[in-house]
Amino acid sequence: MAKKRGQRDRRQAGRKITAGSILRTIILLVAIGLFIFSAYQLYLIYQGRAEGDKEYNNLKDIGLETSTEDDGEERYTVDFDALREINPDIVAWIRFDEPSVINYPVVKGKDNSEYLKKTISGFDNTYGSIFMNCDNSGDFSDFNTIVYGHRMKNKTMFGALDNYTERDFWKQYPYFYIYTPDGAEQKYRIFANGTVNQESQSYQYGFADDADKQAFLDYTKGALAYDESVEVTISDRIVTLSTCTAASDTNRYIVCGVLAETN
Repeated sequence: MAKKRGQRDRRQAGRKITAGSILRTIILLVAIGLFIFSAYQLYLIYQGRAEGDKEYNNLKDIGLETSTEDDGEERYTVDFDALREINPDIVAWIRFDEPSVINYPVVKGKDNSEYLKKTISGFDNTYGSIFMNCDNSGDFSDFNTIVYGHRMKNKTMFGALDNYTERDFWKQYPYFYIYTPDGAEQKYRIFANGTVNQESQSYQYGFADDADKQAFLDYTKGALAYDESVEVTISDRIVTLSTCTAASDTNRYIVCGVLAETN
């Protein structure tokens, strides 16, 4: 009887060991699977960044030309003919002295989702493109023209705009430049920046009358960090640069510039 009990106990212990081993094996396989999946996702992210950087650097080589003037100043010109052979939707080029990484062609699509995850050359990529609001005029002649770009963690696209939350940086680098196919260089003075809701009045692009424009300016002055030394009137032309934030899916960070001069 004792012998049979011992055999039965050993069989039960064996079954317990076998069940425990199977469970541990399953857990290990799941962990390995999750690791492989996570590693693959990271690979796709970094591969996408590398491909995005390569494409936009190539576009700079194709479209952006730099020369030095007699006074030592650098002069930038854009070859829109060459760029439009790549994509006829290109309507401008935007450039900052600093952060110098913001140096890209600007497209205008049929809607505001077309270029969210598509590069200038038409490839699917998380970089997307820098693009103008589809309902704005393509020549920056509107009272408020909106330009969108992703906030990339590596500070590319519009990821470096948040430097303007620092007053010292803003004071040192108050301008950005937009180049248009007619050969003009438009110089914009940054007069406001801050975080707003995606439904904010900052995204208004159509205005009924001068009073409507003034209401827009009053809102901007009250809602954002505002440079009181810059005069902005209803007769001016504004460009609002917009990107997402890390804090909320419904908020956006914007930088507003007023046209200071055209060369």
